[in-house]
Amino acid sequence: MNKLQAWLLASRPASQTYIFFPLLLGQAVHYSRTGWIDWSVFVLLHLYGLFLQLFIVYANDRADIETDRLNTTYTVFSGGSRTLVNGLISLQENYAAVLYTVALNVMVGIFLTAVCGRALALPFIGLSLGLLWMYSFSPVRLSYRGGGELLQMFGVGLVLPVFGYYGQAGDAARFEWALLAFILPGQLACAMATALPDEPSDRASGKHTSAVLLGPGAAKLVIIILNAAAIVFFLLLMEVSPGSRLAATAVPSLCVAGMLALRTGAVPGTQHLALFVTCAIGSTVLLTAATAFLLFAG
Repeated sequence: MNKLQAWLLASRPASQTYIFFPLLLGQAVHYSRTGWIDWSVFVLLHLYGLFLQLFIVYANDRADIETDRLNTTYTVFSGGSRTLVNGLISLQENYAAVLYTVALNVMVGIFLTAVCGRALALPFIGLSLGLLWMYSFSPVRLSYRGGGELLQMFGVGLVLPVFGYYGQAGDAARFEWALLAFILPGQLACAMATALPDEPSDRASGKHTSAVLLGPGAAKLVIIILNAAAIVFFLLLMEVSPGSRLAATAVPSLCVAGMLALRTGAVPGTQHLALFVTCAIGSTVLLTAATAFLLFAG
């Protein structure tokens, strides 16, 4: 594997969907109220989303290197990119990449502030970077102490949509807060699901994820309930036609049914668990995307 391929692997581009759609959702709320989008802000917000996601995956690789060395049940969704563990990228290269992504995030914040007049852009960006630091690094290191999934839910399910809305509107006062009733449960379920495959190595290294604290069986049940609750709240709260609501929840509902069918045999290191996690992520990402597209469609 050459260096370009190693960096592509380290960048984990599929995880950009976790960032892209919550940011898009916030902007869609603004569009549904006003009928317009500032495209310069749109581009800057999604550049921020790209740089934030790169910061997250590079920094997490560094923070979790010892746990990842113990991990034999990793999947495409979990266990890090393996680039540091397998020596494809050096610690020095990783450290430089983390610094570059921080600098790029700050540059976007400066543009949003100076050019677009968004005075809270840098505080929003600083908060999102700080949440990752609290998740993975000392002295807080919540992913090891318990509560990491709740922190992830807060960052992805609240900070990103509100920042997307703020970026377009210039304030967050009229954000559609009711949307959080189904966005937050789904994001918590997604965070919990991606921790499931790593339960053996997390337990061995003292990392207190939900799968370790609750046990894999109970964690899977909570994930199913959270995803089902997100769908129910979506059906109750989204102010679109009944047909649109049913169409938007069709695939997420199939994902929940898939999780129910896979729950018994889904243990770390098996294809069943990889499919279970795929269904959990798919339900959350697709419901968030559907919400954004419905709001844009009016």
